[in-house]
Amino acid sequence: MRKADIESAVEKICGPIAEALNTKLIDVEYKKEGNDFVLRVIIDKPEGVTIDDCENMSRALSDRLDEEDPIEGSYNLEVQSPGERTLRRDSEYEYFSGRNVEVKLYQASDGKKLYGGKLIGLDDGLVSIAADGGRVIGFPKEKIASCRLKIIF
Repeated sequence: MRKADIESAVEKICGPIAEALNTKLIDVEYKKEGNDFVLRVIIDKPEGVTIDDCENMSRALSDRLDEEDPIEGSYNLEVQSPGERTLRRDSEYEYFSGRNVEVKLYQASDGKKLYGGKLIGLDDGLVSIAADGGRVIGFPKEKIASCRLKIIF
């Protein structure tokens, strides 16, 4: 089964479990890391995800994955909060609106390749952030190498 098919199948299993546990499923990633395969499930909730939330999701999901067996072979299951992840899906730009991000461009704009600020969102292919001082900057999504959540203490 292809990587995208595995992620899609697991997402269908995860969604209802996350909802029942009062969390939101953000992403499912299946990839090879070193010699092992990893199934990474990202969950979130407005007040933040706790270790207990991850543990509860992991237990419930592990049981369902054993029942439905959508993945051939062995893998490591990881359930985690979004942390400082790179946004992969268009829907994440809306969900994480208002959070701090770091935008890295393929080519410099105004002499810089790295910008930080609060994510406004993605609209018509343009990712907008409120930079320091509240100045709104927009970047065409195809010119962005990565848009990563940043935790500022």
